[in-house]
Amino acid sequence: MVKKNGSDKLSNPTLVNADDDLNGWALPELRDRIDTIDRQIETLLNARAECAAAVAKVKLSEDPQAEFYRPEREAQILDRILKEHTGILPAPEVARIFREIMSACLALEQPLTIAFLGPAGTFTEAAALKHFGHSINSRPMGAIDEVFREVESVAAHYGVVPVENSTEGVVNHTLDSFVNSPLTICGEVELRIHHHLLSEQTDLKKIVKVISHQQSLAQCREWLDRYLPHAERLHASSNAEAVRQVKNKGSDYAAIAGDIASELYELPAQVRNIEDEPDNTTRFLIIGRNRPAPSGRDKTSLLLSTPNRPGALYSLLEPFMRHGLSLTRIESRPSRRAMWEYVFFVDIDGHAQDEKVQKAVVDIEKNAGMVKVLGSYPKAVL
Repeated sequence: MVKKNGSDKLSNPTLVNADDDLNGWALPELRDRIDTIDRQIETLLNARAECAAAVAKVKLSEDPQAEFYRPEREAQILDRILKEHTGILPAPEVARIFREIMSACLALEQPLTIAFLGPAGTFTEAAALKHFGHSINSRPMGAIDEVFREVESVAAHYGVVPVENSTEGVVNHTLDSFVNSPLTICGEVELRIHHHLLSEQTDLKKIVKVISHQQSLAQCREWLDRYLPHAERLHASSNAEAVRQVKNKGSDYAAIAGDIASELYELPAQVRNIEDEPDNTTRFLIIGRNRPAPSGRDKTSLLLSTPNRPGALYSLLEPFMRHGLSLTRIESRPSRRAMWEYVFFVDIDGHAQDEKVQKAVVDIEKNAGMVKVLGSYPKAVL
């Protein structure tokens, strides 16, 4: 039992009845009720934090090198909460709140250092904060391969890199980095991408140049053609860098970026949500040095190669069908070892510890030149 203020048990306040009918309550009564609930929330948050601190002591007593962040455990908690959620708060908001609670509690056990594709203010940073919460030490890096090196050198616990966009396809630099890296995939994040036109200029006709990352310019092409056909489009290394440049260039410039860059650089959004596809989503990968245990709702990524011969690709994929595994993605990249030789990146449903996955991998190895399990990890939650 965790001790609190010298007592032998956690406080157990009498909770406000959530089923009370509030119709007819006066405003002062409702405010008093909110104050009571807030005090109860604060008490329960501290009780949870004390449990997290106690978990850390137990883990360290058993293993001085213990891993405190457990992706599968957090995924299971969020899955359970969302399945049981019946209140009026939107499910994504409930997930966000509990992520922050888990983030703050984890920081009591072990503050995580997270490397991400920077600079500060990018969508990759937004993905890192969505997955790990704000109670982390964030470390922006200048390139995807630098994120990998930062984690490989143990300068960061985990890294966050983009891997594909729903409209513009895969991020080749991320796939290529896995070929020679010892790191594994520990998780994934799906982030709805909302692009805004940021500028000090309120009259669109006076904007002569628009700066952004080439992917963002491509994702907003139709809007730009319609509303800013006269404006020159310039590439930047990132959306955040584009916003930084616009801040220094004058009011006839604009940048395309998201909320986090707008807030960081204090550049207002003149037009919001200018992306051509309303469901525009980018998938990010969490890279690390550990292999998460099964969560019950997992995905496995593999790197496969085969000699260039007739039926080679079929021989790689047939075992997935034979063992009843759903293949959710396949991408090919030049192997860089021989002309016209390729490696294949494959995502399947299931965990590497599942019997069906193990049997499929054994069968694939009979015909493949290389089979590398990049990681099994919980599927993205809201």
